[in-house]
Amino acid sequence: MPDIKLARLPDRTPIKLAISIPPELHNALLDYAAIYAEAYGAAVSIGELIPAMLAGFLEGDREFGKLRRSRNIDNSAV
Repeated sequence: MPDIKLARLPDRTPIKLAISIPPELHNALLDYAAIYAEAYGAAVSIGELIPAMLAGFLEGDREFGKLRRSRNIDNSAV
């Protein structure tokens, strides 16, 4: 195998999840998408926003990150 600088890329195949959410959360997500569109001038579906929101939440949870590193858990690129 050639000895190149770039490591093998991780699996980036999207995983589809189906979840049920309460109507209040759905309405809040729709409101968020509307405000996002006003702020950035581009409409984005809540299906596109949710992964970014979840990633941001996980990245911002310092205790989760600390525990994940201490347990050598690395199941994703988040």
